[in-house]
Amino acid sequence: MSTTTATVTTPQRSAAMIASIADAGVPTTSAPFGHALNALAARDPRIVGLTADLAKYTDMHLFAAEYPDRFFEMGMAEQVMIGAAAGMAAVGLVPFASTYSVFATRRAYDFLCLDAAEPKLNVNIVAALPGLTTGYGPSHQATEDVAILRGMPDLTIFDPADAVDVEGIVPAAAAIEGPTYTRLLRGKVPRILDQYDYTFEVGKAKVVRPGDDAVIVSSGLMTMRALLAAEKLSSEHKVEVSVVHCATLKPFDEETVVAELDTDRAAFTAENHTVVGGLFETVAAALVKRGIGKKVGAIGLPDEFIDAGALPTLHDRYGLSTDSVVARVLAGLH
Repeated sequence: MSTTTATVTTPQRSAAMIASIADAGVPTTSAPFGHALNALAARDPRIVGLTADLAKYTDMHLFAAEYPDRFFEMGMAEQVMIGAAAGMAAVGLVPFASTYSVFATRRAYDFLCLDAAEPKLNVNIVAALPGLTTGYGPSHQATEDVAILRGMPDLTIFDPADAVDVEGIVPAAAAIEGPTYTRLLRGKVPRILDQYDYTFEVGKAKVVRPGDDAVIVSSGLMTMRALLAAEKLSSEHKVEVSVVHCATLKPFDEETVVAELDTDRAAFTAENHTVVGGLFETVAAALVKRGIGKKVGAIGLPDEFIDAGALPTLHDRYGLSTDSVVARVLAGLH
C-alpha cells in the first residue's frame, strides 16, 4: 500500500476520494459490467471470469456469485492472470480478466502482448480506475494506460462513456478476434447516452449531439462531461457544441472524426488521460495524414503525476469537470 493511501483515515475524506464520477442529476446504473457479463454467460458457456484479487472493485463479484465454477481468483498476480486467460482462450474459452488499469498496463504489458496479442487470442482485459477516477495518487491513477497500449498490434481499446457503452462492449468484445482492453467504469456508472440517438458499434465514432459553433471529440467519462457542458453552453450562452464520442480508441474511426473537425468551428478533444499518447494525439495524427491544418484544443490531464485528494476537487484542478469544459470552450471561441 502506498504512503498516500495510508494517510486516508476518515470516512468522509475516503468517500470523496472514491466518489462517483456522475455529475449531479445524471442517472446511474449499478455495476453494468457485472450484469452484462452474467447475461452473456447465460447465453454462452464459453465465458469465464478471472480477477487479480479485485472482484469486488471491478464488479466481477457478480459473476463470481452467479457462476462460481467459471470464476477464477488469481490473487495479486496480474501477469499470471493474463497468462492463464490466454491459455483458456487457446482452448476455446472466452475469458474476461479484471484488475485495475495501472496493474494491467504497467505490470502485465509483456504477457498481454506476447501471450494474447501476438497469437490473436480473445482475451478481454477489463480494467477499472482508468485515468483520474480515483484520488489515491499515482500508484492507482492510470493516466497513461492508452499511451502504453496504443502501439500493441491487434489490440482493440475501448473507452466507454457510460453504462450504455459498457453493456454494448461486453458482448462485442467476446466476438472480436484478438484481445481487447476496456477502460472500465464500475460501481454506480452514469447513464447518459440513451438520452441521445446513440448505439454502440465497435470501431465507430458517433456524432451524439450536433452543434454549429464548436466541436468536441471525446472518449470515456469526458463524453458525459462534454454533453453536459454542451447543454449548459446552449442554455446559458447560446453556444451550440457538437459532441463526437469515440468509444473505440483502437481501431480509430478517422473518417468520422476528421469530417467533423474539417470545418470552421472551434475544435477540442476531451479525454480522461494524459494529453500525451491518447485521444488528442490520435486525432492530431489523423489530421496531419490528410494535410489538414486545424487548431485543436486538448482537454485532458497534464504530462505529470497527478495529486492525491478528493476526486471532485481533482477534476476541477485538472480541468475535467463540466464547468472546466464550459470555460475552455468559451475561451476557445474568442
